[in-house]
Amino acid sequence: MSPTETRTRLALTRRLRRLRTSATLRALVRETHLSPDMLMLPLFVCEGEGVRREVPSMPGVFNLSVDESVKEVEAARADGVKSVLLFGLPDDKDSMGSAAYDANAPVQAAVRAIKRASPETLVVTDVCLCEYTDHGHCGIVSGEEILNDPTVELLAKAAVSHASAGADIVAPSDMMDGRVGAIRSALDERGFDKVAIMSYAAKYCSAFYGPFRDAAASAPKFGDRRSHQMDPGNAREALREVEQDIEEGADIVLVKPAVNYLDVIVRVKEAFGYPTAAYHVSGEYAMLKAAAQNGWIDEHRAMLETLTGIRRAGADIIITYYAREAARAIG
Repeated sequence: MSPTETRTRLALTRRLRRLRTSATLRALVRETHLSPDMLMLPLFVCEGEGVRREVPSMPGVFNLSVDESVKEVEAARADGVKSVLLFGLPDDKDSMGSAAYDANAPVQAAVRAIKRASPETLVVTDVCLCEYTDHGHCGIVSGEEILNDPTVELLAKAAVSHASAGADIVAPSDMMDGRVGAIRSALDERGFDKVAIMSYAAKYCSAFYGPFRDAAASAPKFGDRRSHQMDPGNAREALREVEQDIEEGADIVLVKPAVNYLDVIVRVKEAFGYPTAAYHVSGEYAMLKAAAQNGWIDEHRAMLETLTGIRRAGADIIITYYAREAARAIG
């Protein structure tokens, strides 16, 4: 038999389409699966009572008062989502971001309320100052410089405050150097050695955070965040950031955003094998919503395809505003 005939015979024998002939067969050989257990729902907690205010740039996402946050958590659990990530929206902000470590601030109050109502829910808290400062930056500023070490001290203070309220995991998102080690030491010294750290280890200075800043009223009043968030062109640097955070005590490492940084997720997972989270951020969510509202895409399919891609890249945890809808779809 000639080489050409052999290739033809093999082509007829190896019909890959055989495994695509039915939905049951396709599911049987599917390589990547989504599960509600891997989804985490971000919530924006504000002051007041009975507040459920939709974010204009994020259809289906709301600023929620503590009582409404508890309702949202209970509804999410009914859908199969067992983990939430809390962001705080205080009425009053100052240059030091003091509401970040105020025991009665929205996040701390929400942690206590959620844990009372739903003890099994895993509560993660964002640790940063940008939502709490009147200038909108992630740390203490001097002129237009963001000061690293004084900021780290306040971040550790905020993390302890969250742990005292009952948080299971604290998630520093500021990208200051040394903050994971400082937070780990502060937690351990105060008896919170069981509280885990999910570090935003590779957080890029991205254009896709715009709707989040709308939701959290955290846009910088001057300058930008390029001095501490990562340059979008760098991938090897992400590995150094992740390695440093692991050495300082991070239990979970996170890549943010997700979709435009799938290659970084792959590299991080392959290099370290650590529990890896990815944040499907506000801009990525809003783009799907906008395209769907214009009739340009099938939102349901696009949502699942996007989350599957993030999972396929190696993410063990996916933080997404689609968490409830996705859980219902795959549950």
